[in-house]
Amino acid sequence: MSPDPVWPELPVASWEPTRDTLALWLQVIGKIRIARTPLLNHWWNAPLYVTTRGLTTSPMPGEAGRSFAIDVDLVDHRLDVTTTRGERSSMALEPKSVKDFHAELGELLTGLGLATEIWPVPVELPDAIPFPEDTVHAAYDAEAVTAFWRTLVEVERVFEVFRARFLGKSSPVHLFWGALDLATTRFSGRGAPPHPGGMPNCGPHVMHEAYSHEVSSSGYWPGGEGEGLFYAYAYPDPDGYRTRPVGPAAARWDDALGEFVLPYTAVRTARDPDAVLLDFLQSTYEAAADTAGWDRTALERAR
Repeated sequence: MSPDPVWPELPVASWEPTRDTLALWLQVIGKIRIARTPLLNHWWNAPLYVTTRGLTTSPMPGEAGRSFAIDVDLVDHRLDVTTTRGERSSMALEPKSVKDFHAELGELLTGLGLATEIWPVPVELPDAIPFPEDTVHAAYDAEAVTAFWRTLVEVERVFEVFRARFLGKSSPVHLFWGALDLATTRFSGRGAPPHPGGMPNCGPHVMHEAYSHEVSSSGYWPGGEGEGLFYAYAYPDPDGYRTRPVGPAAARWDDALGEFVLPYTAVRTARDPDAVLLDFLQSTYEAAADTAGWDRTALERAR
């Protein structure tokens, strides 16, 4: 790893056990957010958000007139539960099993009078181990986790530039903890056919809500080979979309994933990473919008 890169070098193979443990910890936190908040369109009440030190739930309704947040500090490697009455309870982020993390966070919430019942089974993962039973995932490489957070900071910054170009409905830039991907989504304004589903441990209603309307979506995923990848897809998949030329040169259609992909390495090592990533985001969006017949004049800000 470079000492302090703007776009960190982080091969998936070098931190995969930590990545998988962190992802499951974040699923515990995300399920607390779902339990505490009303359903928002496309499950926008579920994701986490990037902060200047890590990730947060943002404020959630608590008990007796209190709101609370769970903040994951990926610089000092600490989890904080704070309330609007000034209360704080913390736990260290260090090598520990998902079972122990789940139990310790539950004790913190109970101690603050904020006990929250969740469905304790991970989503979007085959062969999922319930949180209270998972002693398999227990790795925590603090340096790698900080590098991952620094990547999220840079990706979010560029995604926000891209998001600002759109006048129609678009999602926040948020971290979906099911697959550990930072994403932003644009909507044409038209409805979509029911999604066929198929994600592990996700009932049909989950995907129906997520894809109730026509979308062009982009994100960053720290998975696959190399250093992870950027992706873009459309739902429903318009005729001609997959064969549209997109930029930059390193981008391609991936049949296995059903998405356009761009290796993170191609962005990190570019002379102008922002321009390379924006080229991918813009060209894949245009591929979706043009093949699906979106009203681009009404939906886009003049540049």
